[in-house]
Amino acid sequence: MADPALAQQLETCLTAYSMDRTPDSQIERAAVKATLGLLTASAPGKSVEVRVPPYAAVQAVEGVKHRRGTPAAVVECDARTWLQLATGALTWADAVASGKLRASGERSDLSAYLPLA
Repeated sequence: MADPALAQQLETCLTAYSMDRTPDSQIERAAVKATLGLLTASAPGKSVEVRVPPYAAVQAVEGVKHRRGTPAAVVECDARTWLQLATGALTWADAVASGKLRASGERSDLSAYLPLA
C-alpha cells in the first residue's frame, strides 16, 4: 500500500484478527473506507454494490448503472472478511466457499480486482 497510514491501519486490523480480537472500530472503519476507495479507483462504475456493514457501501465495476431499489449485483461481507480480501490474506474463492462473503448478480465476482495494490 502506498499510503503509510492505511498500511498501519491494515496491519493493526490484521494483527487483531490473527489474535481473534476485534480492532478499534475507528481504525477498522478507516481501513474499510480507504480500501473501498481503492476498489472504486481500480474498478470504476456503478454496476456492483459492495457493502461492508456497518461501515460503508460503494458502487463499482463498469456496466449497467444501479439507480434505485435493489442493485442487480451485490457483494456483502463483514469488515474482517473485506480487509482480508483487500490485503490478500483471504482469497475470493475461500471467502465465498466459507459463506463469509455473499455475492450475487452479474459482475459480482471481484476476484480480478483483489487483492488491492
